[in-house]
Amino acid sequence: MIGRPRVHHAVTGSTNERAKELAATGAPHGTLVTADEQSAGRGRQGRTWVAPRRSAVLMSLVLREYDALLPLRAAVAAREGLACGANMMHEPSIKWPNDLWVDGRKLGGILVEGRPQEGWAVLGMGLNVWTESEDFPPDLREIATSVVMVEGGAPDVEVVLGELLPYLDIWLRAKPAEVLEAWRAWDALKGRAISWDGGSGTAAGIDDSGALLVDTTDGRVALQAGEVHLRLE
Repeated sequence: MIGRPRVHHAVTGSTNERAKELAATGAPHGTLVTADEQSAGRGRQGRTWVAPRRSAVLMSLVLREYDALLPLRAAVAAREGLACGANMMHEPSIKWPNDLWVDGRKLGGILVEGRPQEGWAVLGMGLNVWTESEDFPPDLREIATSVVMVEGGAPDVEVVLGELLPYLDIWLRAKPAEVLEAWRAWDALKGRAISWDGGSGTAAGIDDSGALLVDTTDGRVALQAGEVHLRLE
């Protein structure tokens, strides 16, 4: 079952690093690593993840059953966990490939790491729950948000985690077609002008592999996660 066994740290460098250590030594599928605070939290493409103590869901899962759609599965599960489980009135959307957005600001992110040749992956997730604007670094205050900032109140972080895990259990096992349909229903970029180093165009959804489709003046292109830094125009 997703979330068992669970290893919790008051403070750790990175839940993903702890989960990778456990995975390498044989931890079973579904092992959960959580923390009240991280001293070296990371996001995609080397970004730093900052969250005051007990203000965010900071978690990583050891997975021994996974596929190429894992980042999309996780994004759908997180969105459902917040919208349905945590009863958010302002429902999050998903910014490709797997950031959670509310009102154009980032509420949470996902980082997948692993060693397929050894049969495991680690799914890391950070969700801002009680983080206030002044808690974010100055360069993030205009682009980051939290449940309490959006809703005016928020459940306890542990409650949000408890609501999230059942949705992860569901969506990690869902059929690929169901995952793609759900992800597309909450696509934050479709129809918006975007640019990246090397091109620009209009986001046109995702293909069945999860690649971002972009209509450019030279035709439609497919972007793979990790290749680009997107900018909204």
